[in-house]
Amino acid sequence: MSPAVPDPDRPVDPADAAHPPPAGAAGSPAAAPPAGASGAAGADVPADPGGQHDPGGPDDPDVPADPDGPDGTGGQHGTGVAPDPDGTDGTPVRRVLTRTAGTIGLLTLLGVPLGLLWAALAPGTPVIKTSDGAVYAEAQPEQPIAADGWFSLLGLGFGVLVALGLWFLLRRHRGPLGLLAGVLGSLGAAVVAWQLGRRIGLEKFQRLLVEAPAGRHFDKPADLRAGGVDQLLGVLPVPHGNLLLPAFAVAVTYTLLAGWSRWPSLRPEPDQVSWVPAGTPAPAAAPEPPAPDAAEPPRG
Repeated sequence: MSPAVPDPDRPVDPADAAHPPPAGAAGSPAAAPPAGASGAAGADVPADPGGQHDPGGPDDPDVPADPDGPDGTGGQHGTGVAPDPDGTDGTPVRRVLTRTAGTIGLLTLLGVPLGLLWAALAPGTPVIKTSDGAVYAEAQPEQPIAADGWFSLLGLGFGVLVALGLWFLLRRHRGPLGLLAGVLGSLGAAVVAWQLGRRIGLEKFQRLLVEAPAGRHFDKPADLRAGGVDQLLGVLPVPHGNLLLPAFAVAVTYTLLAGWSRWPSLRPEPDQVSWVPAGTPAPAAAPEPPAPDAAEPPRG
């Protein structure tokens, strides 16, 4: 038995009791770690299966998170898809169709003021009541031609204004669907304007046809002779003539604006910014030319 290791069966010598072994010596109870110490220390530091700790990992509190995401797209982790700033993610088809249908409906309603304006500008045609009905008071009246002319001019102006409004007010939604909405909406507005304008004063005209005595002069409301709506196969209404002029004006104006656009996507895009690294030194300035009266440096 070594003197450094006390025998538990041997009686303790008074000299040894006065000088106990120092703490941490071999065989001392203080040298052994307390029970559970290794478990507590292991619970605070997780084990690294690779033997190394990644300082740039997502769980490291000392390294800030990358705002662009792990894939550099700024989207969600693992998807690789960046969020659309225009808000077309989710249900884009439903949103686009709703916006297009709303634009068509709004433009169609604009046919109401267009029809009122046409009825106010287009002159009525004077007629005479006879026993066989109403006949023109003149052999070749010019009022029907004027009514067609006013409708054509108003329709062309209406189409140009619609195209400009769609281009500048809906600049973030430019494209084929914007053109389609403008064409269909202006076509509907033309039909609404025609039907509304021709009905202003029509009831009074029909009443005079029945009640007015023969030989009385009155006016027939304005109507179109160079345009109207036909029935295709007896079911599908097809407009023709100067009813198509507003849609034609929209298509031409919108196409010209698209052709002159400086953006390939037709939508305003941010200007290209040239990024220069922070550590790149500024280019050295060119040396200034010597003054005219400066002495030449010595040669040789």
